[in-house]
Amino acid sequence: MHPDSTTATRRPTEAAFATGLTALRPGLADAWAASLPGARAAVLGRLWRALLLEPLPGLTVEGPGRVRLDDGRPLTGPERLPHDLGLAQEELVLRLDGRPFDHPAALLEALGLPGSGPLRDELEDSVASLALSRAGAPRAGGPDAAPTGRNGSTGSTSPTSPTGLTGFEQGVVDGHPYHPCCRSRPGFSPAEQLAYGPEHRPVVALDLVAVPAAGALVSGDWPDRLRDGDRLLLPVHPWQTRHVLPGLCVRPHTTAAIAARPLMSVRTFAPLDGGPHLKTALSMRMTSAVRDISAQSVADSARLSELLDTLTRRLDGGALRVTRNLAAASAVLDGTASPDVAALVRESPEAFADPAAGETVLPVAALIGRPADGGQPLVRSLLSAAAPGQDGAAWLTAFARLALPPVLRLLSWGVALEAHGQNLLVVLDRRARPLRLVYRDLADVRISPARLARNGFATPPLGRGLSDDPAVLHAKVYGSLVATTFGSLVSALGEADRPAEARLWAAVAAEAVRACDALPDTPDTRADRTALFAAELPVKALTLMRLQQAAHGDQWARLRNPLR
Repeated sequence: MHPDSTTATRRPTEAAFATGLTALRPGLADAWAASLPGARAAVLGRLWRALLLEPLPGLTVEGPGRVRLDDGRPLTGPERLPHDLGLAQEELVLRLDGRPFDHPAALLEALGLPGSGPLRDELEDSVASLALSRAGAPRAGGPDAAPTGRNGSTGSTSPTSPTGLTGFEQGVVDGHPYHPCCRSRPGFSPAEQLAYGPEHRPVVALDLVAVPAAGALVSGDWPDRLRDGDRLLLPVHPWQTRHVLPGLCVRPHTTAAIAARPLMSVRTFAPLDGGPHLKTALSMRMTSAVRDISAQSVADSARLSELLDTLTRRLDGGALRVTRNLAAASAVLDGTASPDVAALVRESPEAFADPAAGETVLPVAALIGRPADGGQPLVRSLLSAAAPGQDGAAWLTAFARLALPPVLRLLSWGVALEAHGQNLLVVLDRRARPLRLVYRDLADVRISPARLARNGFATPPLGRGLSDDPAVLHAKVYGSLVATTFGSLVSALGEADRPAEARLWAAVAAEAVRACDALPDTPDTRADRTALFAAELPVKALTLMRLQQAAHGDQWARLRNPLR
C-alpha cells in the first residue's frame, strides 16, 4: 500500500459489501478483502485504457502514458495498447498532478469529468463486485476448477459442478475485458450476487408468469412445455419477481419452476434438464445496458432469426452458424407489451458440437480468461494440454481463417454481426483446434435492406436494427470482431511480448487480405475492404457512453488499425 494511497480507507460501496459479507458469508469476507487490491487494479486498468483511447470531455492525450486535463493537471501512467488485457493480479498506480491513485472511483472523482458522478458509483460497484467474483471463484487446479480440459471436462468430482459450455461460461470471472464497469451490478446485493452471478456457479430456480395467449405479443412457436391451457408461461428471473413484478401488479403463476444455470449474460439460462436456453428480462443496468426485452425485439425475433439462419446456411463450408430464436413472448400490460415481463427461447450453441467426436464449444470470452489466482489465459492452457508445442500464431491463423470469410461475406450481403467475445463461440476439436464458429444473440445485429436487395435477398419487416449507412455497418463488425475479439486473443496469446503480438496481428491481417480477395469485386466489398484496412478502426467508447451528458446509443472512439 502506498503511504498516500487513496484506498487507505474503503470506499462506501466496499464498506457496505464488507458489512453484508460479514453477516452473510463470514468465511468469504477475508477472501473478498484480499481480492480488493487486484480488483481495484483491474478496473483502474480498464479506466486508464478509456482515458488514453476515448474522446472524453475535459482531457487531452499528449502521448503514450500521458494525459492532460483542461485545467492543466497532468495524469500519467504506464503505456498501454488498446488490445492489452492486463494481468489478473496486476499492480497499477496512476499519478494525477503527482498524487498517486490506485482506486478508479477515487481517480474519476478527482478528475472531475463532466457528468461522471453516476459512473464513479458504478466503478465502486464494479470493484467490489469483481473482488467478490474473484474471491468466490475456483482456484487454479483446485477441486472446483472450471473446465480446462480439451473436451470441456472438469477436474471436479462434484456432481453439481457445471461442465461443458456452462462450465466455460461460468468460468469467466472478470467480465468484459475492456469495460471499467466490467462487473457493475448495482441492483444486486452481495447475497444476490452469490445467488445469481454465473461466476459463483449457482443453480437458479426460475419462476413462471402466466399470460393469456390471446393477449400476448408472441413471435415464433411458443413451446408446449411452457403452456398452461390457453396461457403462456413466461420464465422470469427471481430477482425480477422480487424487485419489479410487484410494481407492475404481476404475481408469478409458479415459483421455482425451472432449475437452470445462468450463463455469461446473467439473465440467460441453460435448464438443467437440457433443451433450449431461456433469456429472461432483468430490469437493471449491468455494464452498459438495461437487460429488459423490448417489444420490438420480441416482434422481430423470429423474422430476424429466419433471415440469419437462411443466409448462414448459404455460406461456404458451414464455418459459421447462428443459434436460432425459437420463440419470444411479452405480456401485454395496460395495452402495451411489457419489456419487463418478457422472455425468449433460443437454440443452445451445444447443438453445433459433437461431444462423441471430442468437440466442445465455448465463447471466445472464456478463452482469454485467467484463473482468479493467476496463471495463463485459458487459450494457452488448452494449447499446452491438448497440443504441446502448437504455435499461438498458427492457432490464431486457423481461427481467423474461420471467422473472417463468413463475417465479411455476410457484411457484403447486408448483415453486420456484433461478433465480440460473448456473442461469438468457437467449436474446438480434441487438440483445441478451431473447427467452426457459432453466433448467438441477434438483438445487436444491423441489417442493410439496400445491400440485401442488391444481393437478391428480401428484407423481412423489422422494426429496429436497420441501416444502409456503411459507417454504421463497419463500426458494428470491425469494432467487435477486430478491436475486441482479435484484440483480446492477441493479448492472451502474446502476453505483452510486443514482437510476438506484432506477428499475431500480421497473421490476422494476412487472413483478412485472403478473405477480402475471395469476395466478388463490387462497390460494397471495395468500401468494406477500404474501411477494414483504414488507418484507424472504430471501437466502442464504453466509458464515454456512461457519462450523463453522452448522446443516446453507441458512441465510438478511433484506434490505430493493427491490421495495417
